[in-house]
Amino acid sequence: MHSTRNNLQVLYEDNHLIVVNKRPGDIVQGDKTGDKPLSEVVKEYIAEKYNKPGAVFLGVVHRLDRPTSGVVLFARTSKALGRMNKLFSERDTRKIYWAVVENRPPKRKDTLVHYMKRNPKQNKSYAHKNEVPDSKKAILNYSIVKELDNYYLLEIELETGRHHQIRSQLSAIGCVIKGDLKYGAKRSNKDGSIHLHSRELTFIHPVKKKEIKIVAKPPSDAIWNSCV
Repeated sequence: MHSTRNNLQVLYEDNHLIVVNKRPGDIVQGDKTGDKPLSEVVKEYIAEKYNKPGAVFLGVVHRLDRPTSGVVLFARTSKALGRMNKLFSERDTRKIYWAVVENRPPKRKDTLVHYMKRNPKQNKSYAHKNEVPDSKKAILNYSIVKELDNYYLLEIELETGRHHQIRSQLSAIGCVIKGDLKYGAKRSNKDGSIHLHSRELTFIHPVKKKEIKIVAKPPSDAIWNSCV
């Protein structure tokens, strides 16, 4: 069995949870591509590290888009999964993202409110100023944290978790994420990634009841490196 530990960046683990720093291109859960999902890599890691025979339980609590990187949390028990699902659905978690965008946003910091409508055929979500049929309200707060030579680093706090929310909302204000062709970027990134990174996740531990704050380093490339 080849070691899965080398290419997995574990940020936190205990008997209840395991949190990893997802690389761009990894899929969190299996899909129609048939590519090996991160959930399987994590299961192998647990089986190998703790010499677990038989099937390893691993619950997927939330997902990140394939071209995105950063914090992904999995539950190691069904009890932890149920409790974490509740925390996420009731928005009792704090999620901070970093995004590198092509244009300067209209304000240094702002709250964006849109009504998101998903188009499953295109696997894309559209951000509307006003409510449209079947749309869901989407709210995020952003601030400019760094100005690079040709780009701007934004820190984003999500108040809702909609499909492609950050990508769509930023595109709607003319601030497309670097590499995000689907939402209007000028060109793609060589590795197919986009410069969107789940930077921080803070939550109350489902069993230990203490606050846990996870911070993930962005992938290593010239632009991310100049942000850190």
